[in-house]
Amino acid sequence: MRSRHIGNHTVLKSLPSVDELLKGPEGITWLSKYPRKIVLQAIREALSLNRQALRDGSVTVFSSDKLFSEITDNLQKLSAYSLVPVINATGIVIHTNLGRAALSEKMLHNIVASGKGYSNLEYDLATGKRGKRHIHTKRLLKQITGAEDTLIVNNNAAAVLVCLNTLAQGKEVIVSRSELVEIGGSFRIPDIMAASNAILREVGTTNKTHLFDYKRAINKNTGLILKVHQSNYLITGFTDEVPINELIILGKKNRIPVMYDLGSGCLLDLKSHGIYTEPSVRDIVKTGIDVVTFSGDKLLGGPQGGLIVGRKKYIQKIQKNPMARAMRIDKLTIAAFEATLMEYMDEERAQQTIPVLNMLLQNPEEIRKRAQRIASKLKKEIKNARIEIIKDTSRAGGGSLPNTDFPTYAVSIKPDTISVNELEKRFRSGSPPVVARIKGHSLLLDARTILKQDISGLISAVRFWLAEG
Repeated sequence: MRSRHIGNHTVLKSLPSVDELLKGPEGITWLSKYPRKIVLQAIREALSLNRQALRDGSVTVFSSDKLFSEITDNLQKLSAYSLVPVINATGIVIHTNLGRAALSEKMLHNIVASGKGYSNLEYDLATGKRGKRHIHTKRLLKQITGAEDTLIVNNNAAAVLVCLNTLAQGKEVIVSRSELVEIGGSFRIPDIMAASNAILREVGTTNKTHLFDYKRAINKNTGLILKVHQSNYLITGFTDEVPINELIILGKKNRIPVMYDLGSGCLLDLKSHGIYTEPSVRDIVKTGIDVVTFSGDKLLGGPQGGLIVGRKKYIQKIQKNPMARAMRIDKLTIAAFEATLMEYMDEERAQQTIPVLNMLLQNPEEIRKRAQRIASKLKKEIKNARIEIIKDTSRAGGGSLPNTDFPTYAVSIKPDTISVNELEKRFRSGSPPVVARIKGHSLLLDARTILKQDISGLISAVRFWLAEG
């Protein structure tokens, strides 16, 4: 044991110091390509691993070539971005874990144009005086939704929070028990209510709530009637809920504002596409609702944001709340929203140019042809897997359009030499990462969400990963 310790000690002494590595030819090369802090971290981590391996005996001979290789690998990992583009082959269009809505070309162009230099974010070019940032989206949003006034904050949870705090701080907010929703990330209506300093007043039951439930709950301390759209779940069977127009009449009679949290927030009427469960924002505004909130990066197809539209007297009051400033959106988000909303000035065009709408509403035959192109190229090059096209269903995702299946076509890959789980792991570990889904003993690549510009990269990646098998 002592001789081994002495031997290991001698080998340990042969490890170069950080300073020696920095001054050597390799170190000079590393420093010419990477920031000094990253080079130091990469060297120290590699030396630490080698030192530990020599001490515990798992390695008995020091290899400088191996050390240099480890440092180079560390440099690549430490200098790489953590947030990277991925190929979404899941068929889930608004995939929360993959960034929700893909952004349009015009939106990206406007973000770059407004962000690479200075802009008139809060400067009135006509008067030469200070302006307001929300003016850039207000006109378009008012025209599209028909609302008297609008405001955008950083997400829909923030929109609900600032509205509740403004309109019902210290007062009761009446909500049906069937609408006490929870969405991804532990967003819960009761928790948001508590954070806003409003008081939750539950009415009705899980499956049935009647108008008289709301009437009985109204008292001198009622500050708001809140309706929450069941955008990410459905209650079926023996159910009943109060239509929004009846709540508005009740609110006006008792001089209580009525608010509707739409969640996903769709700016198009989807009935012509066979979807009857998602009301358009404009239709809700037409009812005479006081305040409506919804997300920007779901069915709307824009960047993350919480949109608040409704009657001017309430929107202006909300905008003056100090919370609204803490939750305000930046110039890049404003640029993205303005470009997105501009597309909605021509709804037919919007269905083609806004990726979320295009993917959700595309003809299944178009998806089949795209799947066929992918499968044909793969079959020519991949011989160790069974590749075929199958019919399947896609989902909207992002807590939108629950239980709505969209007919789709997927490329099914059943590998011969490795398990489907191993193939799935390789897919998401590669460059570019490909996120797919397993069904049975096959890996499915849903062509609905595979973007045109991703096809060549996908083909190359599949070829490489299956070749490793």
